[in-house]
This record gives sequence, structure tokens and C-alpha cells, in this order.
Amino acid sequence: MSKSSPQRISALSGHYVPDLSGELSADGSARVVLEHVPELVLYQVAGWADSMEQVGNRIAVAAGAASAPGPGQAIIGKKGALLRVEPMKWWLIGVEAPEIASQQGAVLDLSHSRTRIRVCGPQARECLNRFLPLDLRAQSFPAGSVASSAIHHVGVALWHVDNYYDLFVPRGFSLFIWDGMVEVARQFGLQVV
Repeated sequence: MSKSSPQRISALSGHYVPDLSGELSADGSARVVLEHVPELVLYQVAGWADSMEQVGNRIAVAAGAASAPGPGQAIIGKKGALLRVEPMKWWLIGVEAPEIASQQGAVLDLSHSRTRIRVCGPQARECLNRFLPLDLRAQSFPAGSVASSAIHHVGVALWHVDNYYDLFVPRGFSLFIWDGMVEVARQFGLQVV
């Protein structure tokens, strides 16, 4: 976080309570784990049609990655992650965005506007499919995939990272979506960490 940036406070602060509840497995374990991931550093970087390659190269360097991802894909670099959320937009996560000349693109700090919810466990995919109209099977949405979608008409982004999913929710709707996910996840056995 840069010295000029104010402290980022999640909309779930004060509402996030560790819990183990619902229909647990015979061994007492949960099949869905929900986690609030605080301290989100998130920049949206857009390139113009004739500058996508240059902008992609700049943000790849910022993330410590060999290249920028293509549409619907993500790359984890040595310093941060890059998600291609739209054909001409990336999200840069975990590091400050580089300066981009206005004739090449635009940078927007989204850190305060989103809440990051991590969903994992053996039935994470089934739980998410109660909310998202996406085919999350491994052959259709493998690790490294990114999708923009909606939960109850609220625009969200979903990133499949190896053995978990990160859901990026607009701040004003995060408590509503969190409460709904907690309620639905209890049918699988829920652990809130």
C-alpha cells in the first residue's frame, strides 16, 4: 500500500465471525470454507485498442509476470496477480499500478470498492453454483480462469485459483452476498475462518 493511500477497511469488518456449522461431514469437517480476505489492493487498468500490448507489458512488469493474461484468464506473478476481467481491462492485485499515459489507457483504484471472499473446500464449486450461472466444472473453468458474472443482479468477478475461488463483490452488496453465502454453505457444512 502506498504511503498516500488511506487504510482499507472491508465492508465485512465487524460482521465476520469464525464459525463451524451446518451439515458437517461424519468426521465433523466442513465441505465449504468461507474466508474474508482483508487488505485488498486492486487496480483496474484499461488499455485502448491500439495500446493493449504496451499496457499489458507495463502491468506484467508491475506484477512480476512474464506477460499479461488473455481474456478470461489470470496470471500470478512474483509481486502480484493479473486478471483479465474484460476484453480491454485487467485487474492488478496485490501491488500498486504503474503510471499509464492517458493516450495509452487508464488506471482506477478499486481497492475500497470491492470485498474479496475466498471459497474453498470439497464442495466449493457446488456452493458457488447456487449463486452463479457459470459452468464451473474443471473442463470449462479450470484454475487460472476469470469470469465476470452476477449474483442476484449484482455484478461480481470470480477467479479460480488452484484449490479455491476468489469472489470480488461490490462493497455496498458484500454483506448481503456474504450472509446469503453463509446460509447456503451451511447445507454443505460450513467453516468460516
